Parts: sequence; structure tokens; C-alpha cells
Amino acid sequence: MSDLLKGKRGLVMGVANERSIAWGIAKAMADAGAELAFSYQGDAFGKRLAPLAESVGSDLLVDVDVTDDASLDAAFEALATRWDSLDFVVHAIAYSDKNELTGRFLDTSRANFKNSLDISAYSLIEVARRAHPMMKDNGGTILTLTYQGSNRVTPFYNVMGVAKAALEATTRYLANDLGPDGIRVNAISPGPMKTLAGAAIGGARKTFRQTEQNAPLRANATLEAVGGTAVYLASDAGACTTGEIIRVDGGYHVLGMPQPDNL
Repeated sequence: MSDLLKGKRGLVMGVANERSIAWGIAKAMADAGAELAFSYQGDAFGKRLAPLAESVGSDLLVDVDVTDDASLDAAFEALATRWDSLDFVVHAIAYSDKNELTGRFLDTSRANFKNSLDISAYSLIEVARRAHPMMKDNGGTILTLTYQGSNRVTPFYNVMGVAKAALEATTRYLANDLGPDGIRVNAISPGPMKTLAGAAIGGARKTFRQTEQNAPLRANATLEAVGGTAVYLASDAGACTTGEIIRVDGGYHVLGMPQPDNL
């Protein structure tokens, strides 16, 4: 896949560290020839991101708070001063109070419900709105990340399941709105992965082991597998794929119950 994204430019949002799914995607896209920009929120994440961005030849980093319209405007204005067009955006942004990712969904607070859906789902709309003018002449790709807790109850995933359900619906509606301009919108749904975000969910280690033991491939997703899927979707090979939730979970989503040895 060394040249699939040659000549393409894209923004990757949500890299926290080298174990982030967003970083796996960024690394794969850089290896496929893409030129990358990155967003981060706050100095602490910026300091972690800088050496990673440098390792893939990027010096274009923008500080973004997706709950702040002025911050989003400034970030995309900064992009537009360097690049006259944008070929893809990777939206790998989600948040919920980790104290509410244990126990019962019934106990979700109103404040955290609103905040979780704002950051995890609504932000995709705001990002797409600003990316659209830089893509509309030549088309492009917008990618986001979801999880099967959107449509199947997953212990402790709680309000994030509702947020991801909203994100998946948002993906479909944006795909319809932006399709006439040649802009594709898709979501990738990996299974559990050992990331900073995943570790915040109660019972994360048990969930990781359970899916690995029962998935048809007897394996969880890798950063390389998710990255390769993102490269395909952002490349010309994905030209007719939009509005999809692409599952990269070792086949776990097809199961109705655990494997016989684990019943």
C-alpha cells in the first residue's frame, strides 16, 4: 500500500500517544504516502504528539477544542493557510467521565450525557462543516471511529454506547448530505483495544480477553489492521464506499453467543 495515498493531504484528530488508534491510522496513512496534519487539545497532549508527528514528517499541528466554535474555526483557517485543499479527515475524538463508565447506565448524569454526546458525536458535524469547503471541489473522505457498544449492550460502556449510536447515525446522514460533492463519510468499528481511552472503561481487561477468546479469528484488532482499513477508505479504492460502519474486530460482531469451550 506504499503509494495508495500519494499526493493526498489529511488531518488526523485525536492522537493521544503511540498506542492510540488514531496513531495507528496516521502511521499507516503516512506509510501509504499521505501528507499529514494533526490536531491536539492542550499543551500536555501537544508535547506528546510533537515527536510522533515529526516521525512521519509533519510539522503542522493545531490546538483544537471541539466544543469551542472559535477554536475549530482557527484550526481550519490555519490549515487553509498551508494547504489549498484537504483530501481526508480522521475524527478519533470521544470523551465521557470515566466515573460513569462503571456501574449502571441508569445512573448517567444529565451533565455527562450532554458532554459525552457533544464531544463524541456532535463534534463530527462541526468538523465536517469546516472540512467541506476544502474538499468540495475534488471530493474527499471523512472517517470516524465507533464501537459495537452502539448497538449491543456492553458492560460499563454506558453513555458511550448511546454516543456511538448517535455518531453512527451522524455518519449516515453526513454521507447523504456530502455525497453530491464527492465526499465520503464512513466509520471504522474495531473491537476492544489496549488504548488510553479504552482503559477508562470498567472491566476493560476482561472485555479484551473475552473477545480475543471468542472472535472467529481468535484475535482482537491491531493498530495495523485498523490503519490499513483507513488507508483503503481514504484511497481511490474506496471511491464507492460511503455511509458504512466497517467492522475490524476479528469477526466478533457475527456471534450470537461465546464459543462452545467458553460457555
